[in-house]
Amino acid sequence: MTDFCKLVNMPENDKQGLSVVTCTAPVNIAVIKYWGKRDEDLILPINSSLSVTLHQDQLKTTTTVACSRNFQQDRIWLNGKEEDINNPRLQSCLQEIRRFSRKRRNTGDSTSDASSVSHKVHICSVNNFPTAAGLASSASGYACLVYTLSQLFGVESEQLSAVARQGSGSACRSLYGGFVQWKLGTQLDGKDSLAEQVESESYWPELRVLILVYRADVVVPSRMEEMIRVIRERDFPAFGELTMKDSNQFHAICLDTYPPIFYLNNMSHRIISLVHRYNQYYGETRVAYTFDAGPNAVIYTLQDHLPEFVQVVRHFFPPEVNGEEFVKGLTVCSADLSEELKRDINMEPTPKGIRYIISTKAGPGPCVVKDPNHHLLGADGLPKKSAISH
Repeated sequence: MTDFCKLVNMPENDKQGLSVVTCTAPVNIAVIKYWGKRDEDLILPINSSLSVTLHQDQLKTTTTVACSRNFQQDRIWLNGKEEDINNPRLQSCLQEIRRFSRKRRNTGDSTSDASSVSHKVHICSVNNFPTAAGLASSASGYACLVYTLSQLFGVESEQLSAVARQGSGSACRSLYGGFVQWKLGTQLDGKDSLAEQVESESYWPELRVLILVYRADVVVPSRMEEMIRVIRERDFPAFGELTMKDSNQFHAICLDTYPPIFYLNNMSHRIISLVHRYNQYYGETRVAYTFDAGPNAVIYTLQDHLPEFVQVVRHFFPPEVNGEEFVKGLTVCSADLSEELKRDINMEPTPKGIRYIISTKAGPGPCVVKDPNHHLLGADGLPKKSAISH
């Protein structure tokens, strides 16, 4: 995994017999979605999928893993609360990493302490994005867990994709930066259903992502090939149209199930309408929406169009005057809207409809954190106060 920000592991704390590693991992947003599983146990998808990894300066999971001969049992804390370590998917990841670690030691490839793999672990994980953002935290969470465990136990990065996938399918895509595909694979054991980077985060530097926070089997394969092509050609109109078509079809299928699954709400539909009216005004696709398993829109656009579209959102969804900062994350310059544009869009404003916008871009894969002050677990192996109150 060539794009990892590889820093240094913390040495063992000799006094406590404690080994500690902290890492971060990114959120990813699919532009060709993962529509379901052909194998529930191995989490093998019915189609290939493709996502954009978002920058960790705005959205990330941080995980600290400590192991010690003094620990009595494996334990995990998520966002300040202790959770059940016996969750089957969590156990699957722990068992696989330990199995790979033992295998490396048996072949003499590992340089780390051979006994540590039998020690119990304490895991503490927090997200820097709110639940209200409507972003699936399982992808960044499991990617971060698996990557941190691999650093602690000396497991090679090539083996992590299959392990992370068994925690949460889309987690394998969060193990890389930039544009990432999760391949369908054909083998029954799933060994070829892996994630790989299509292009790095620096390949399309003009691409920007906005997260608006407010109160299939035949079609997908051809879309995958087309999406990889348009990313490599940096063809935003084609990229945007494919993204919106895939999102629309995904949610149409959700509505067509029985009972139907309603992910989108009235605000979601107003955003969809706004995007189409804005694009129609210019006669080209300048912005594109997609929705994950939630109502909040993720908007893709190019840097040149970003200020105006944010101003369009601000105009038609006026924020609270004395509310929290409306645009968080990467700075967005101000822009003036023409009366003609406002008239052509022709929508009734929805005051306070959008709470805030997270402005971000494509970013790198998981990183090892070198500063021990950023560990979430203390010298006693328990969460620090900062991790509990997060």
